[in-house]
Amino acid sequence: MRILLLSAYDAPSHRRWREGLVRHLDDLQWTVLTLPPRNFAWRSRGNALTWAMGEKEELRREFDLVLATSMTDLASLRGIAPSLSRIRAIVYFHENQFAYPERAARKEYPNYKLTNLYTALSADKVVFNSRHNRETFLAGTSDFLKRMPDGIPGGVVEDLEERTRVLPVPLEEACFYGGLEQPSGPVRILWNHRWEHDKAPDRFFAALDRLKEEGVPFLVHVLGQKFREIPAVFAQARERLGEKVGEWGFIEDEKQYRKILRASDVVVSTALHDFQGLAVMEAVAAGCLPVVPDRLAYREFFPERCRFPSRPEEPGAESAELARRLAVLCNDPAGTRNTPVPDLSELSWKVLESEYREIIEETAGKNV
Repeated sequence: MRILLLSAYDAPSHRRWREGLVRHLDDLQWTVLTLPPRNFAWRSRGNALTWAMGEKEELRREFDLVLATSMTDLASLRGIAPSLSRIRAIVYFHENQFAYPERAARKEYPNYKLTNLYTALSADKVVFNSRHNRETFLAGTSDFLKRMPDGIPGGVVEDLEERTRVLPVPLEEACFYGGLEQPSGPVRILWNHRWEHDKAPDRFFAALDRLKEEGVPFLVHVLGQKFREIPAVFAQARERLGEKVGEWGFIEDEKQYRKILRASDVVVSTALHDFQGLAVMEAVAAGCLPVVPDRLAYREFFPERCRFPSRPEEPGAESAELARRLAVLCNDPAGTRNTPVPDLSELSWKVLESEYREIIEETAGKNV
């Protein structure tokens, strides 16, 4: 089977997903086209033009299936490169623009949402990495269309819903750790997310400030991907926390990164949006106990005992809730280290590979 795989904004989680597909379904013939994850506004609207005019020969090849990420403007691409319109397509949603927090009233936001919607409508199957992602996309689409002045036919959301399926981004076997370390010393807290405002690092650091003021023992590792504009709270927190800081910054070497995860006790999220939570999942697979807010995709992947009360509109109150939960864990290192972590083995490639193969073969079936 010949598959055209399109990743229009090849961010780390998108790259990880497509590389896993190619590696684990290596009996299929893959043609992979990617675009770098920068210049978001242009990339989201310009990817169809970039590929249709810049990859003409590649797009004219014979394919049995198109598999595209949701950042791909699939409707436009199929219009400009009509040979692709005759091939069945799957779109994979790592995230959706209806659920992103909008920090300002920017005119381009409706365009991002429409691109997501048209891409979904132009696909035969629409796959989401979590129920939260699917539900917010469908609800967001419904609300968005209701606010349009006219020309909206009925049944759009219902038509989309029939095509949807949930299939998470799998975890590589290297994520899972079965070692038996005998840790000592203070509880080691891990925060390993993108260094951006939507991950609400200010809430996390406010909770740590409270722990330090109360004399609670802990060590913190702050890892994750950085961008050109780093929220000032990171530098400020590093200075305030002083000797409480362990590892800090992006870890380029994967083995070293996984070593730090395995040496940590608790992984924390304060995210205001997370469509699957791969960073937390990696840490949990490595043996960390998750402490996450009771919202987003965390509700479907982690049990209630691992979730603290969600206060998305009350940063101070949420930080206080997190601090109380962490204080209990940090004041009882032995008990924390003996607490069973959630079993994520069902999210491994070993388990999910067959489901990916099934939906690919099922969708492409009418072409081959």
